[in-house]
Amino acid sequence: MVTPFEEQPGIHGIISGYMGGSLENPTYEQVLTGETGHLEVVQITFDSSIFPYEKLLELYWPQIDPTDAEGQGNDRKSQYRTAIFYHNEEQLQLAEASKEALGQSGRFDKPIATVIREAEVFYPAEEYHQNYHRKNPEFYKESRIYSGRDAIIEKYWSK
Repeated sequence: MVTPFEEQPGIHGIISGYMGGSLENPTYEQVLTGETGHLEVVQITFDSSIFPYEKLLELYWPQIDPTDAEGQGNDRKSQYRTAIFYHNEEQLQLAEASKEALGQSGRFDKPIATVIREAEVFYPAEEYHQNYHRKNPEFYKESRIYSGRDAIIEKYWSK
């Protein structure tokens, strides 16, 4: 989820991590079990005068299958479910409006399953997960293919 955002003007930082679970300071191995309740997320720091929140939403939706409530592609554990975490009332309203517009767009034959939740404590992932796509480009490419993410993007968003 890092690559669509990293070169955009107004984006100051992207950190991979975990949010939404019950365990404090989870490790990747703990989250990977699917039993902590955490989702794998990215925290994006941005200048809203250059890159407004609506633009984050516009870039987010085409990276996922928003109708899949159980994960993404071949990644079926709970940490792969899609979510938008908001930090204030304005972000909540914008996220809900964006989700509603997507649902009414006619692009999908199933309802939008992506949840919108209030942001909770964010736990940065281990250092080896930060900029993983750059540190391990070949394995990252293989993982994208195996996960089905590129096929999802092609199926739903190529039009």
